[in-house]
Amino acid sequence: MPGRVDRARELAKHVAFSARTAAEAVGHNKLRAGLTSLGILFGVASVIAMLAIGKGAEQEILEQMRLLGANNIVVTPIIEQKEGKVDKDDKKESKRFTPGLTYLDGQSIAEVIPDVAATSSEVVVNTVLTREGHHRSGKVVGVDSTYPRLMNLRLAQGSYFARPNYDAAAPVAIIGQGVKSRFFTTDEPLGRTIKVGNQWLTVIGVLEDRKVSAETAQRLGIRDANMDVYVPLPTMLLRYRNRAEVTQEEMELAARGNREADSSETDDQRAEKRNYNQLDKLVVQVDRAAAVPQVADVMRRMLTRRHNEVVDFEITVPELLLKQEQRTKTIFNIVLGAIASISLVVGGIGIMNIMLASILERIREIGVRRAVGATQKGVLAQFLSEAVMISLAGGVAGILTGAVLSAIIEHAARIHTIVSAASVMVAFGVSVAVGLLFGIVPAWRAARQDPVVCLRYE
Repeated sequence: MPGRVDRARELAKHVAFSARTAAEAVGHNKLRAGLTSLGILFGVASVIAMLAIGKGAEQEILEQMRLLGANNIVVTPIIEQKEGKVDKDDKKESKRFTPGLTYLDGQSIAEVIPDVAATSSEVVVNTVLTREGHHRSGKVVGVDSTYPRLMNLRLAQGSYFARPNYDAAAPVAIIGQGVKSRFFTTDEPLGRTIKVGNQWLTVIGVLEDRKVSAETAQRLGIRDANMDVYVPLPTMLLRYRNRAEVTQEEMELAARGNREADSSETDDQRAEKRNYNQLDKLVVQVDRAAAVPQVADVMRRMLTRRHNEVVDFEITVPELLLKQEQRTKTIFNIVLGAIASISLVVGGIGIMNIMLASILERIREIGVRRAVGATQKGVLAQFLSEAVMISLAGGVAGILTGAVLSAIIEHAARIHTIVSAASVMVAFGVSVAVGLLFGIVPAWRAARQDPVVCLRYE
């Protein structure tokens, strides 16, 4: 045991002496050492930035998966089908009747397909929100009892809809944070009323603020709940609109045709009039992730049969889309990381080149050191320490530069970046490894010099 302690002390002294000698040598040629370390600096900074972009993209995709819910399949109706021109010789097929996407479709899917854990329906109607003289266009969304769980909607205040609310089609509502901030500036919303369309609704809950950009919400097919008013699905179908039922007013409008078309109508209002689907979205949650593709295929065939062979719906699996996006981003980051690694190789070659030149400049120094008793290992350790020190300095500066570069990229390109401790450790290890790898050859060459030849070198 004492022998090991003595050897450890000797090794520590040897390393400290080599490091001190290397620091003195580097200090004599600060400009050259700084220029040499630039290659390592840029390489490490590029790797840090690429890893930060990749980590940020991964975090963003995981957050999007959390918003979408686990193992969800989304069915949305195709409101308008565009058909191409038919040749005169072709037979003109009669248009088949389809009931569109209905609440019964969701019930049938839950009853027939074994791997389905739950289904949730969504109906959206454009309307106007009014309270205390303030009004604003918004959307009223009819949902069933499983919707908050499947779509990860969390409450900041109040409670979710209870079973009596569904049974009685009660005029109650859960509002988003945007509705609360605009219409309840001084009052607490719970227990208060707000006019949504032609109906007065009592607020029983307020949703948490969901910070989702409009682009992300549109791409993922999720709602920006902040400006929405949620009501029980029976309340929507009874008090607002049930597209499965044709009213007298709709028949009169259809008979008049476009003669009295309102030019002030928005695109959403026109699309609403053309929409014959009872539901605007059907969310299906599957028990097992492995069963999602098979369930989606069975749902597609089942709905096609229920809709009289008319494909007026679209089935998407958001998790698979996000995984594909994640795979694409991973490949992209690997390619960029490989390109950034070339800078490290170039920096390592620069270190090797400078160290070889340094040997020729200091060959008499090597001879003197060998003459006064320095061993080959001592000379090897000195020059290897110089290479590692130059590489390490470039690596530390590269880590700082990479962190600054990641912040600039996040601010300029609006890409979420995360500089993790793991990426810093990797960059630090890479810089040390480059110094060792590209410094070993010059150091070994210096250690193998003949002392007599070195002393006689002019």
